[in-house]
Order: sequence, then C-alpha cells, then structure tokens
Amino acid sequence: MAPKWRELADRIAEKIRNGEYAPGDQLPQIRDLVEAGEGSKSTVHAAYKALEAEGLVTSSRGHGTVVRQRAPLKRLGISRYDKAKWRDGDEVAFIADRVASGRAYRRGEQTQTVSRVVAPPAAAAAHGLPAGAEVYARARLVKEGDQPTHTLTSYYRPEHVEGTRLVDPTPGPAGRGGGFRVLYDAGYEIDHMKEELFARVPTAEEVKLLQLPPGEPVVELHRTTYTADDTVVEFAIGVHAATRFAWEYDFKVPDSAAQKTEEGAPHAE
Repeated sequence: MAPKWRELADRIAEKIRNGEYAPGDQLPQIRDLVEAGEGSKSTVHAAYKALEAEGLVTSSRGHGTVVRQRAPLKRLGISRYDKAKWRDGDEVAFIADRVASGRAYRRGEQTQTVSRVVAPPAAAAAHGLPAGAEVYARARLVKEGDQPTHTLTSYYRPEHVEGTRLVDPTPGPAGRGGGFRVLYDAGYEIDHMKEELFARVPTAEEVKLLQLPPGEPVVELHRTTYTADDTVVEFAIGVHAATRFAWEYDFKVPDSAAQKTEEGAPHAE
C-alpha cells in the first residue's frame, strides 16, 4: 500500500492532468486540506513536495503552491545528437529538444561567452591533458523565453578549435549545425559519447542564474564526445534546473553474451 502522502499526490496530479487544476492555479493551502480530512500537515506537505519534484507545481514564499504553466521540456537522449539534424540540417541539440516538446525557440535564446582558461581538473582528465594546460571554455546559458533552463560549458583543446566559429562569442549556436558541425568541418566527426548524470544542491550563483525556486535541485551532466578513433573533442558540463526537464532515452538493449558468441564463432574459409 502506498503511503498517504503518495496517494494524495497522485490524486492531485490527476486533477492537474485532467484540467481541474489549470496552469497558473494555486493549490489549496495545506491547512485547508488538513481541515478537509486529506491528512496531517506533514502528509500534505510531503505530497506537495512530491508534486514539485515531479515538475507539476512550483512553490514559493508568498505565492503558495501553483500549477506549472507548462510541462517540462523533453531532454532527448540519443536522438538529440542525430547527425542528420546538425550535419545535414540546422537542428542543434537544444533546438531538437524544443522541436520534440512542441515548443517554440529562438536561436538567440542561447547566449555564450568564450575564454581560454586553465583546464578544470575534470576537463583535463577527459582530454588527457597535464595540470596547468589551457583549453577553450565555451559557456552557454539557454533560456526558454525569459526563463533560464540550463547552462552548458564545453571545453576544447585549442588545436581542435583555434580559428573556428567555436571561439566566436556571438549569441546563438556556432553557425549552421552548431558546434558539432564546426568540429565535423574541421575533420573531427563525432562518433560516440559518454554522458554521466547526477543530482545535487545548487550553488548560490546557480540559484540566481537559473532563477531557481527555494529547494529545487539541479541535475549536472558530464558529456565526453569522441571521434571514431577515441579522440576526445569535447568535454562538457551542464547544469539543468531539475523540474524544467523530463529526460528521455530510447536505445537498443544490448546482449553482450550473444555478441561474444558471434565473435567466437568460426569463420568459413
């Protein structure tokens, strides 16, 4: 049996989904639900916190708990990096997410700064660089309208990007096809990636930059991008407002045992 707070959260979530509580509506005060027999103060509070964590509502002092204006953006997994999107078209990753979510976008919703810096430890390790080596840092802030959604800072070896559009701080993607197309044109076609995700408490600077409500965590992404010969051409760190994204992954389930059997099978002469 689910705990009482979960049952209450599910009932309210259903009312949000069927439109009984519309975007922008304020949910009942906790004390009102307690008086209506929905549970104790701690039960209702836990239910509201669960709804906030699931991206259905936002809570703030003075405004109470309010139904979110829109569903979280889809943050695509593998398909956001489809080469046909950026190599043959002009659909960079954050735009692919907007298209999949049925949401409008403007290229200027991505701003950026570019600087040559001493590689942070994680970037140096990913690129196999010694301590003190310099890299280019391309830091982006992405918004949906006026609402920041995430930051993404990519670190590149200077010899890979010197003189390219990746070191141009003009707002928006780095020209047609974005950064991956720039690397492709420079002879560094991306082939495979590794993404690592973890949730954490935001820093004070991130709360301000992403305009986070009290108590909202962030999801940090580490992305390492390789060419076919395993050369690392980008290491990126992204910080995402947790309730502004729904992460989606679609992939073929591997069968390593079958692969080993096929590799060990004798070949006909």
